[in-house]
Amino acid sequence: MVTKEQIVEAISQMSVLELVELIKAIEDKFGVQASAPVAFAAAVPGAAAAPAEEKEEKTSFDVIVVGYPENAKLNVLKVVREITNMQLKEAKDFVESLPKAIKEGVTKEEAEQTKKKLEEVGAKVEIK
Repeated sequence: MVTKEQIVEAISQMSVLELVELIKAIEDKFGVQASAPVAFAAAVPGAAAAPAEEKEEKTSFDVIVVGYPENAKLNVLKVVREITNMQLKEAKDFVESLPKAIKEGVTKEEAEQTKKKLEEVGAKVEIK
């Protein structure tokens, strides 16, 4: 009988292509699916990790006003009104109920501009 140590030693001597073929053979033999080939490859010396899938470029962003220092409240309120065209009461309620999205589903450029305007008057802003 072959020991675990002998199997591990044999695997450590294999090329990446041989490891892929071994995994495929094990899957076929036992009717299973290797659920973490990247973790397996990382655990075996000399094995290369599978390339990461390319992430889809995000095209829609939300601008969240997280907070502001108390001494900046009036200026933040003015900028919120400027950005949203809210009435004074709406803008006051908005500013007093943070964190809250001021813009949703906007382009990256618009999100960055909105963030910059708010940060210039002291607000803490996140783009998600």
